Amino acid sequence: MPDTLYYDGQCPLCNREMAKLGQLCDAELQLKDIHNLAEEDGLPDRETLLRTLHLKTASGELLTGIDANVMAWQHTRLGPLWRWLRWPLIRPLADSIYRFWAERRYRRLYPD
Repeated sequence: MPDTLYYDGQCPLCNREMAKLGQLCDAELQLKDIHNLAEEDGLPDRETLLRTLHLKTASGELLTGIDANVMAWQHTRLGPLWRWLRWPLIRPLADSIYRFWAERRYRRLYPD
């Protein structure tokens, strides 16, 4: 069973990244648009999925945010270029920037 990355198919930036990732990834990564999902066990609700990137590993672990993105890119030859985002001194800053961007993206695409 492959890892599965859940992304927002109504987000232009997300679609561009998924198109590139889809071209480069191996068969052990599936890309799934949240808007085309049937309910799946072990996943949060749709709104939670839309607020941040989620990746379900083959073993069933659920990764979010940059952890999900970095793990997805490990399925490509470019994977090592993403690992620095998880270095101990970089991680807190990268996570803060991602959370800020993700919240802003969500509010822009899905205003109340």
